[in-house]
Amino acid sequence: MTVRALMVAAPRSGGGKTTLTVALLAAFKRRGLRVSAIKTGPDYIDPAFHAAITGRYGLNIDSWCMPPDLQACLLQAAGHDADLVIVESAMGLFDGLTGPEGARGSPSDIAARFGIPVLLVLDVSGQGQSVGPIAKGFASWRPDVTIAGVVLNRVASPRHVRLTTGAIEAAGLAACGALMRQAGQSLPERHLGLVQAREHGALTDWIEKLADKAEQELDLDSVLALAAPVAAMPVTAELTRHAVLSPPGQRIAVAEDDAFSFLYGHLAMFWRQAGAELVPFSPLADEAPDESCDVCWLPGGYPELHAGGLAQARHFISGLQHFSRTRPVHGECGGYMVLGQCLEDAEGKKHAMSGLLAHSTSFARRKLNLGYREATLRADTVLGKAGSRLRGHEFHYASVLDAGEDAPLADLLAGDGTSLGACGGRRGLVSGSFFHVLACNDTAF
Repeated sequence: MTVRALMVAAPRSGGGKTTLTVALLAAFKRRGLRVSAIKTGPDYIDPAFHAAITGRYGLNIDSWCMPPDLQACLLQAAGHDADLVIVESAMGLFDGLTGPEGARGSPSDIAARFGIPVLLVLDVSGQGQSVGPIAKGFASWRPDVTIAGVVLNRVASPRHVRLTTGAIEAAGLAACGALMRQAGQSLPERHLGLVQAREHGALTDWIEKLADKAEQELDLDSVLALAAPVAAMPVTAELTRHAVLSPPGQRIAVAEDDAFSFLYGHLAMFWRQAGAELVPFSPLADEAPDESCDVCWLPGGYPELHAGGLAQARHFISGLQHFSRTRPVHGECGGYMVLGQCLEDAEGKKHAMSGLLAHSTSFARRKLNLGYREATLRADTVLGKAGSRLRGHEFHYASVLDAGEDAPLADLLAGDGTSLGACGGRRGLVSGSFFHVLACNDTAF
């Protein structure tokens, strides 16, 4: 299968990648194209916006966490039955670890490996012709990465359009339009990024307005022409299978609501393809995991914003406690916080949680923990056998007040190989940590 793809990238975070990606997806869908999207790097929030438009899984692709076969598999999944795949870059186009080459977690790794042309979005607020050298520098930085065109963002006036467009063209690049600056264009943000798509009552209206904006201010025909066919790489089924986290059970109870929504789309997709059934329930609605399930998965999310409601959800708490006596329960990040003794909210008020693990966490004593992680399991759990290596990331502000005396879940390395010591906890059939898993690393890349 041949996939036609285009990457939307920028020099930095906050430059307008998500706005442009959503605008293009909505505008091309309005034109009758079958659109799809995939996000580079670890990210839950942007893929949810993609899914809201495309009606497909919100997928991620990553060059550090995932071997090339799995990357190819996910790109093919994104391109299945689609006319166009838009790859939204994380961070800046060339940002990532310092090594290894081609597997730094950089969006440019993906663009180079699969020959995906890049549409560079440049925030030109406070700039004029200086955008030309910036664009030219990006275009010449890596010969195996093609900057096919540029979209200017946050442009102030028609004169500003002329100045910046002229500079892009003088740099030898195609200018594909200018998104004018306007009040209310940006989505609201919170401590882990954009406010979730599921929490926007006016999301459909916002998406439609972005589609209008794209039609009025961008050369959509030129943008579409930049997309290039990406020849499918040969995928070794055995290697791909070993790189994918196996379903933790046959029927998986998955917490899903505004407090628990950070389940990676590719995990859900692969689990279902393997024959597992995902059974959602809402702790915020005081629902317990379904008794017909054989494992419970508590994803990350924003329990720190709903700590009071969760503490009062007695049916959820008692049902989870009952479930854990005979079946495995695993929590990632926010889910891990709810498995502990208590959660301290931003105001310093402590709320009792499930008490299935010994630790307590605080959102009042905030400290950013962010980066790639490799975890080696200390014992057999729903994540794999003892000694299994998993790759993923941490992204949280909560801190551990009291670690308690549970056995550690895993030993953790940072993306650069620095030891971070033991992480998480396990007690009986219950396990959890702040670590989010993306892929397995038991087969050499």
